[in-house]
Amino acid sequence: MLNSLLRLIRPRADHFYDFLERQAALAHEGAKALEGITRPDANFEAVRNRIQELEHEGDKQVHGMLDALSATFVTPIDREDLQRLSKRIDDILDLTNATGKACVTFGVEKPTSAMRLLIAKLAESAELINQAVPKLRVHAYPEAIRICARVTISEKDGDVVYRDALSTLFRDPSIDAKTILREREVLDDLEKAINRCEQVADLITTVAVKQS
Repeated sequence: MLNSLLRLIRPRADHFYDFLERQAALAHEGAKALEGITRPDANFEAVRNRIQELEHEGDKQVHGMLDALSATFVTPIDREDLQRLSKRIDDILDLTNATGKACVTFGVEKPTSAMRLLIAKLAESAELINQAVPKLRVHAYPEAIRICARVTISEKDGDVVYRDALSTLFRDPSIDAKTILREREVLDDLEKAINRCEQVADLITTVAVKQS
């Protein structure tokens, strides 16, 4: 009852939701762009460049959110939650960008099966985040929580793939040091990106519980 009353007397602040939703869309676009390296005719540099473009746009959204927070006294949800959400969603895109850069820098010519699986999990998780964020604007909190639970499942699946891939890298005597360095760098960035998706899901869930 109190939350409903507060929503009525608060000034409209849809631009905060605009920033978050745009960031979530960009993170999803970045993950989809990264899937380009799994195609037979993959152009790694073109994929990296596209993700970098999206990352620059994502930075603009972060700055816009910070400017809006500094200029607004009353926000639709806790300002700390808005800032944390914005930062964590931006992290997803930053780490996706880092993955693309690592592939080019370390000369990955063809993604391994583990990389492919993790890229697919990242794309899946980013898509779910992109679905969950708009639920905050319309106060569809139970639905947001259900979507976020699926992100957690995706992250756990990705963690298994990541740990199995590392185990193989360090246990197989036929794999040389350069290959270990190259593949671990890419795998680490992918695992961190998926982990950020789970952190965003946790934050959305926290906000949903607070606002319910």
